[in-house]
Amino acid sequence: MIKLKRYEKNPIIKPDMDHWWEARAVLNPGAVIDEKGNILLLYRAMGGDRISRFGLAKSKDGYNFIKQSEFPVFESDPADLYERLGCEDPRITKIDDTYYITYTATSVHPATYPKEKFATSMLPWRVRVSLLSTKDFNQFTRHGVILHGVDSKNAALFPEKINGQYCMLHRIHPDKWISYSEDLINWYDQKIIAKPGRTWDKIKIGVGNPPIKTEFGWLTFYHGVDDKSTYRLGVMIYDLANPSKIVFRSKEPIFEPYREYEKNGFEMSIGRKISDVVFTNGVIEKNNKFFIYYGASDSCICLATISKDELFAYLHKEIKNI
Repeated sequence: MIKLKRYEKNPIIKPDMDHWWEARAVLNPGAVIDEKGNILLLYRAMGGDRISRFGLAKSKDGYNFIKQSEFPVFESDPADLYERLGCEDPRITKIDDTYYITYTATSVHPATYPKEKFATSMLPWRVRVSLLSTKDFNQFTRHGVILHGVDSKNAALFPEKINGQYCMLHRIHPDKWISYSEDLINWYDQKIIAKPGRTWDKIKIGVGNPPIKTEFGWLTFYHGVDDKSTYRLGVMIYDLANPSKIVFRSKEPIFEPYREYEKNGFEMSIGRKISDVVFTNGVIEKNNKFFIYYGASDSCICLATISKDELFAYLHKEIKNI
């Protein structure tokens, strides 16, 4: 069984007490390589107000990052009722010359909303898939909510059209879904493509990174959650021509919480301390390796890697035996 390798100098980005908006936590970055070969992390940050905003960090080598601004590069519009509690977990997909960023807009349902319809708890959290676009990570265009009328998150765009359509993975608790679009704004033909299953991912599953095209299919490093709320990572492969078809799914996790920074986080909300979480929504390919950037217990940003040769040898063997 393959395993991801932790970077020995983790965490690579920590909260910054000098900037109130990221003094409490940094986590769950989207990742991309820009036209100059720099690795950009668009990361989620939280201050004492518990509102999530996006910061930006840049690296030449994928290991050492420099934050690009003392201010957030993007924050939610307080006048937008769907994101008045912040913006979370950006995933970056470059299509042509534009970077598209899916993220989770957070708010609460109206008090009249029936509690039996709450997605994941007795609390009225409302989560919606929203979209940004940018060409330079300085100026952003808001496209607003793109999946209407449903609590959904973990959205990730495929980097090219498939059969003439844009495709997007997302999660409607607890399952993984796919949707299609002609224009990236209006989505249709939503359907479930994967459900929780094994011991380690029996409660819910998440999309992970935007799909990466490989010889085996579209590759993602996805997260699974067990009945003790431990988050682990596995591999999922989607068919190149029909991404609603799962070609391969890890029987066992390839990465799980082990270090102190992964096992003990902070109190995200009253009475809820975060622990035992590794969560990725940003992966890049560089120097024949996959760099998996992940949030550790919702507190700091870390890095794990695996060589393409090792991963592909494993996939070749496993898929051949299916």
